[in-house]
Amino acid sequence: MSKKMLKVTLVKSPIGTRGTHRATVLGLGLKKVNQTRELEDTPAVRGMINKVSYLVRVH
Repeated sequence: MSKKMLKVTLVKSPIGTRGTHRATVLGLGLKKVNQTRELEDTPAVRGMINKVSYLVRVH
């Protein structure tokens, strides 16, 4: 059984946002705008994406 994956792209710079949101973006492995990561679909990752939903796009 293969694991479900999510493609997450940073579409807006985290400069000027709360420190916890910047840390969450780094926790997702995103450092540069337009960088894409493929992450495992877990409740923890979903929660991180929801927290910074205004900065990222999920494919």
